[in-house]
Amino acid sequence: MQGTYVPTRVFFTRGLGVHRHKLQSFEGALRKAGIAHLNLVQVSSILPPYAKIISRDAGLKTVAAGQIVHAVIARAETSEPNRLVAASVGLATPTEPSQYGYLSEHHSFGETARICGDYSEDLAASMLASTLGIAFNPDTDYDERKEIFRMSGRIVRTRSTTQSARGNKDGLWTTVVAAAVLLP
Repeated sequence: MQGTYVPTRVFFTRGLGVHRHKLQSFEGALRKAGIAHLNLVQVSSILPPYAKIISRDAGLKTVAAGQIVHAVIARAETSEPNRLVAASVGLATPTEPSQYGYLSEHHSFGETARICGDYSEDLAASMLASTLGIAFNPDTDYDERKEIFRMSGRIVRTRSTTQSARGNKDGLWTTVVAAAVLLP
């Protein structure tokens, strides 16, 4: 199809920002993530077939200030002192590279980075498993489901990138972001 844009590469990043203004806290988190200079267009959850996962450094070398890029973004923020916030993007890739995978975003309060990251992986893996017709009980523990997914031989890998933080002790805005940036 002429004019169709399908990303071929993806990189993962995360960041934390703290500031007295909410927007500037978000900007700080994007800056730490290395993507503040980009025009981010938030997209849903599909990892295109054959998309290659590259490092953050490799990805950032290919983009220019002001460039429009698509990203799956998770964001959480608080101005409550010591409140735990977390943001995570999970990934599940199928064994067959000609099939699409799933990206999922999750943001939370009161969850550790590990719990938030596991949940975002679980979301991505569950969406992919249901697409692939893998039977599983959604009420079972994720570790149990992960074993079912792996044993099916149809989901090759899951992973996540997660940023968590406690709200600034002085009540400044604390923002965490996690992103999967899709590149042409």
